[in-house]
Amino acid sequence: MFGKVLVANRGEIALRIIRTCREMGIQTVAIFSEADRESLHVELADEAYCVGPGPSGQSYLNVPNIMSAAVMTGADAIHPGYGYLSEQAQFAEVCESHGVKFIGPSADVIERMGDKAAAKRAMKAAGVPVVPGSEGAIRDEAEAVAVAEEIGYPVIIKAASGGGGRGMRVAYSRDELLRGLTVARSEAEVSFGSDAVYIEKFVEDPRHIEVQILADEHGNCVHLFERECSLQRRHQKVIEEAPAVGLDDDLRKRMGAVAVQGAESIGYTNAGTIEFLLDRDGSFYFMEMNTRVQVEHPVTEWITGIDIVKEQIRIAAGEPLGYGQEDIQLRGHAIECRLNAESPEHGFRPSPGTIVAYHAPGGMGVRIDSAAFSGWKIPPYYDSMFGKLSVWGRDRQEAIAKIRAALDELVVEGIATNIEFQKALVDSPAFREGKFSTNFIEKQFLPQYNRK
Repeated sequence: MFGKVLVANRGEIALRIIRTCREMGIQTVAIFSEADRESLHVELADEAYCVGPGPSGQSYLNVPNIMSAAVMTGADAIHPGYGYLSEQAQFAEVCESHGVKFIGPSADVIERMGDKAAAKRAMKAAGVPVVPGSEGAIRDEAEAVAVAEEIGYPVIIKAASGGGGRGMRVAYSRDELLRGLTVARSEAEVSFGSDAVYIEKFVEDPRHIEVQILADEHGNCVHLFERECSLQRRHQKVIEEAPAVGLDDDLRKRMGAVAVQGAESIGYTNAGTIEFLLDRDGSFYFMEMNTRVQVEHPVTEWITGIDIVKEQIRIAAGEPLGYGQEDIQLRGHAIECRLNAESPEHGFRPSPGTIVAYHAPGGMGVRIDSAAFSGWKIPPYYDSMFGKLSVWGRDRQEAIAKIRAALDELVVEGIATNIEFQKALVDSPAFREGKFSTNFIEKQFLPQYNRK
């Protein structure tokens, strides 16, 4: 097992990793920007080193400074968390070249799965169902039109590298396709350094279902069931659940088996997530693979009792899983709300600033993953999420009751937050009845919310 792990991240995920390492008897090294000097992850780690100014490009993405901290402190491994360097193949290669274990899959797999078009080809070759579309990146407008007319409108244009809704446009006609192609390429270039895009059939009103997998370095691979991630705004998840709403046992088993099949076909190791679009008729299609721990991993931990971060570290250290698919049992229901420093009443404008009062909810089956505390100044440089509130219940109705009560108890003052927005979403009939798709928030919920 590792003696010391450097955590190449910040906020709640850095805390999550540090706490797990302490439980495992592993020393930790935190990195921080000048803006995060007073953050909790800095206080909790055994050692902490500043890697640059506030902006991420000068600190949390500063590979030379991060590797210098790792080498200087004698870290055996680096855990990248999510975001930042977690899906950068080049960073995994740099770690390897310095004799530091990257806690994640190999650089080759990260690179293959990071290119959405290449990932789709790999999954198709493995027998995983994929959405009809271009075989790779679109070369020019003529090819885009030809592909769209072959598979039929509507189509969706996607950046070949990246995610989070950037470089993505839906087109219902030839004119919309040509306009969207220009905008998507421009966004992709700015966000990911490449203007490569590909085209897929746009599945209308789908659900977004993702399957968590774990694979060790000894050929063992299992799935930890699925998560419901359909409640999104601008392709960013808002509420996640596990298991997914209304899936029967047959569909659940098929999706899990296909996810494992896809992961095994590329020699995947460590924790990963295969994401699917689920059509109204029960058909499902591969969308992408995330080669890291997910923000929403707590809901899977709730329903399986498996510590995903601990398993990541164990796998990277060369340990076998020690259990098979038949040993993993689904129990109860879990729901997670993402907590953001933003103002829903003002177009979800970010709200950095100082938290003047903070109280976290508690009780049986309630968990909060957050770096927040009274007096903490949220910097303006990073994502607005400051925490995650998750709960477990014996069934979905109990979980809904718990998440609503926990949101009521949660107090965050001094900044604008999305807490009231989350309450309204949990109270909506469509959520309580499990009748929603990926466009529910933007097309149905938000218009009503904004009128109030």
